[in-house]
Amino acid sequence: MRTPQEITLDTSCGRIRGLETERCLQFLGVPYAHAGRFAYAEPVGHWDGELDATANGFCCPQNRAVHEHLEHPTRRFYKNEFREGIDFRYDEDCLNLNIYTPVQAQNCPVIIYIHGGGFDSGMNCEGPFDGSAFAERGIITVFLNYRVGVLGYLTHREIRERTGRDGNFGLDDQLTAIRWVREHIADFGGDAGNITLMGQSAGAISIQYLCLNRSNAGLFERAVMLSGGGLFPGFALPRRAEETHAYWEQFMRLAGCSTLDELRTVPTEKLFDAVESIRAVRKDNLYNTMPVVDGLLLPRPVQELAADPLSVDYMLSCTSADMFAPVLAHMAARYAKQTNAYLCFFDLDAPGDRNGAFHSADLRYAFETLDGSWRPYGDRDREASRQLAGYIAGFARTGDPNGKGLPLWEPARKHALRPALCISAGGTRMGRMNYPKLLFNYLTKGDPKA
Repeated sequence: MRTPQEITLDTSCGRIRGLETERCLQFLGVPYAHAGRFAYAEPVGHWDGELDATANGFCCPQNRAVHEHLEHPTRRFYKNEFREGIDFRYDEDCLNLNIYTPVQAQNCPVIIYIHGGGFDSGMNCEGPFDGSAFAERGIITVFLNYRVGVLGYLTHREIRERTGRDGNFGLDDQLTAIRWVREHIADFGGDAGNITLMGQSAGAISIQYLCLNRSNAGLFERAVMLSGGGLFPGFALPRRAEETHAYWEQFMRLAGCSTLDELRTVPTEKLFDAVESIRAVRKDNLYNTMPVVDGLLLPRPVQELAADPLSVDYMLSCTSADMFAPVLAHMAARYAKQTNAYLCFFDLDAPGDRNGAFHSADLRYAFETLDGSWRPYGDRDREASRQLAGYIAGFARTGDPNGKGLPLWEPARKHALRPALCISAGGTRMGRMNYPKLLFNYLTKGDPKA
């Protein structure tokens, strides 16, 4: 392959210098906003001089970057899977985008991808996240960074007193990025009226919440939610912001701070020392470090919003060895029937070990980045990848994933049992979610003993 060449582009924000490869144009680390610690994002409208967009931008500081040696084995598994050999740079000024476009992009459909990571980790430049293959299909792909963990989801009464809102910095970053893309993507050859949100795990859950806020109508036309679409059981739904204040007040004490202003000046490493400390003494960390009902981005409890989601096109998927697989499948199937979405069940085991179609195993297939992995993917994997990427590209163009050379994929029907596109070692076909009888009963009747 030839060496990427630097190219320049004049945009409404100023001149930008990116890369031209054999497959696409790349503009990396493009700032869409700036924000101080525990402050809401201010969109970027212009930059001075020529912006260097030839390398990945900063990622949000996160616990695994500071305390990687303490990570759970599951996290080390994902490092080997998606992060090994990649040089990540961390800084709180991390609100940036990686944009991949066709070489001669004109009015192209746009996919905005929101990464997962349990709301406390992740970045836009992990191994699977390359938009070159979609660019060759005529699609612009935008991968966004947003704030995670304590920097993304701390709540405090002082925040509400000063701003009239509380927490959800990470969710607000995502919304700010979507608005930035809608305003500026035409400069890169994109169609601002044809935007698809796509995300996996916490990214998919974030999209789900964005789809439950009617004030977001018109910002995007479609939503692809992998391993996170649908509505979680009640115990896992967002709490009201004030219900999480006690947790974060305890966190501040562990960090040696009594006020929010003091916490804003704590060195990053000390901030994450306090994260480790509170994780050691509490069992409810997950439920306090995620989006909250803030009265604005999530205006009311999710249960009240769920009956009236945005009228956009939906695609939902989960994998057969997903985390909490039956719950995720049940969530996706229920929501697919409510919205007449396209439903996919990914049951193709990743080669090289016995982890099957693990949580996020579908990402390299979706972006056609199998060759960047240590796994010995074969012809069947590459064909499945071609098909899955083809479906997603078709969906991003028109809302209908079907196209030439692809098995017919029908949307979920409100009165069908559990129809889904099944991607497995046996090929791609319409079928049903393939679980043992007890789990199937749970998925279809809500009772594993039925």
